Amino acid sequence: MILTKPKSISAGPSDGTGEGVAHSKRWYVALVRMHHEKKVAERLDKIGIENFVPVQQEIHQWSDRRKMVESVLLPMMVFVHVNPKERKEVLSFSTVSRYMVMRGESSPAVIPDEQMARFRFMLDYSEEAICMNSSPLARGEKVRVVKGPLTGLVGELVNVDGKSKIAVRLNMLGCACVNMPIGYVEAICEKN
Repeated sequence: MILTKPKSISAGPSDGTGEGVAHSKRWYVALVRMHHEKKVAERLDKIGIENFVPVQQEIHQWSDRRKMVESVLLPMMVFVHVNPKERKEVLSFSTVSRYMVMRGESSPAVIPDEQMARFRFMLDYSEEAICMNSSPLARGEKVRVVKGPLTGLVGELVNVDGKSKIAVRLNMLGCACVNMPIGYVEAICEKN
């Protein structure tokens, strides 16, 4: 038995012309109360809104013990993948204050799908801690990782404090950087 997807896709509510109005989902950054990132994500999951809270495992050292803890990489921020209706629904939560906006604009800033995919891949597969660098980094050479757990990741090879790192730029948030030996990457030729 062969299963096939239907050829027609429901595009959303009608605008009265007989044509559906497409409301594509986009990634936004919702700003939330301090230490409420995971709680907001749980509530969004319950109502079926796709979200992402970047977390990573860290070892915390106390005087008597060491413990592996899950820490939020971007405090007070939750990424949401929503259409315009859901975007307003997210703002109805008391713990969500607003969406991040570009300087000088009033509409919420959109994070491109490609940047989000690379950022999530980096978080999922990196064996080393990822650091967020909000200060502007000089543009690096565009490279693809060919060895190690991040094989296939496309980013920029940058030099930070004398160490080579691969950086994935996120609009308005800076760069997510992770240590990367130069032998693990190959340059990507830009086609003009």
